[in-house]
Amino acid sequence: MNSMDQMKNTRYANIIPMKELDTKEKRLYPFPIYDKLREETPVRYDKERACWDIFRYDDVHLVLKNPKLFSSRRSQGEKRESLLIMDPPKHTQMRNLVNKAFTPKVIQELEPRIAEITNGLLDEVIPNTRMDMVYDVAGPLPVIMIAELLGVPARDRQLFKAWSDVLVKGPEVNTDEAFTSVMAEKRQASDELSDYFKDILVQRRRKRENDLISLLLDAEIDGEKLSEEELLGFCILLLVAGNETTTNLIVNAIRYMTEDVPLQAHLRAHPELLPHAIEETLRFYPPIQAIGRIATRDVEIGGQKVEAGSQVISWVAAANRDGWKFAEAARFVPTRKPNPHLGFGFGIHFCLGAPLARLEARIVLGILLHRCIDIEREEGALLHPIQSPFVFGVTHFPVRFRT
Repeated sequence: MNSMDQMKNTRYANIIPMKELDTKEKRLYPFPIYDKLREETPVRYDKERACWDIFRYDDVHLVLKNPKLFSSRRSQGEKRESLLIMDPPKHTQMRNLVNKAFTPKVIQELEPRIAEITNGLLDEVIPNTRMDMVYDVAGPLPVIMIAELLGVPARDRQLFKAWSDVLVKGPEVNTDEAFTSVMAEKRQASDELSDYFKDILVQRRRKRENDLISLLLDAEIDGEKLSEEELLGFCILLLVAGNETTTNLIVNAIRYMTEDVPLQAHLRAHPELLPHAIEETLRFYPPIQAIGRIATRDVEIGGQKVEAGSQVISWVAAANRDGWKFAEAARFVPTRKPNPHLGFGFGIHFCLGAPLARLEARIVLGILLHRCIDIEREEGALLHPIQSPFVFGVTHFPVRFRT
């Protein structure tokens, strides 16, 4: 095995696309493929990607709820740790720090500011009766919000968005050249983002503000302050996770509403259903399609023996449409309740920003439906999938509407 193969197998197999998703059209709507794989090969080993793929709800749920059996530590060689690739007890301690800044009370108090930003963004495009959902609303809003929470200038939001997009990017094809190119882009984006936050940390060490970075600087674990690498890891995670998932949740919801036009009128007439429709979007068009883990010991999944050290990819997007778990799984049901989808993950790594993402989505979609009538995709507009095998979303989504 050459060094590139070893790197893929041990560290980055989870960013390489499945061979079944070999066209743009399939990546734009992969669900029939997931259905087929879930039925025919619910647990299978992919030699090209050197990992196990699992597609059934019960199997995905098993992996996500068992951090001792399936570790998040996909690499032992990273210089910067992130909550996403951390196991207990360190994960528990670090997560508890950020939870202090994301209490239900704090999140709820953000509602007026989210509405203010949303209306301001819409004021710019409403007179045109057209907009790009990604560029004009769903992209800027969460970046502005997380920038304000962190305490960094919202004027740099286009920089943040560009860095975030690169950090979730995957290669278009499974070749050494494509893989090497993407990893170089990721390293550069990470280094640039780190340098940016290092400057902010210098400023906050001189003078604290009422923001997350100041909170993290004052935080202690077992009597010790966080190291600079831990601080940078937190800042980068919060920035990327704070905008990518929310942007795609909002855009995916609007995308579905343009495909099911009567739903728009129904939700406009029954705004109390909006939270349920958001949960159904998380099930039906989940922003995150898959989650990677490492088996810590030999284990059986779905009758297959998975050896210790193996990469295990849990396909949430397939599990969310498992008919054994969800009635009418192939249909969008805006009143579905209960809705035990895995769109935000499950277990100790359940999305930290889920309450904020849900609130932002509810406010944005509520205001959009109130101010924009008959939202429809621009005729002839070509969609392009986000270049990441784990993310379900589009780079642009042009729409027209009436007011």
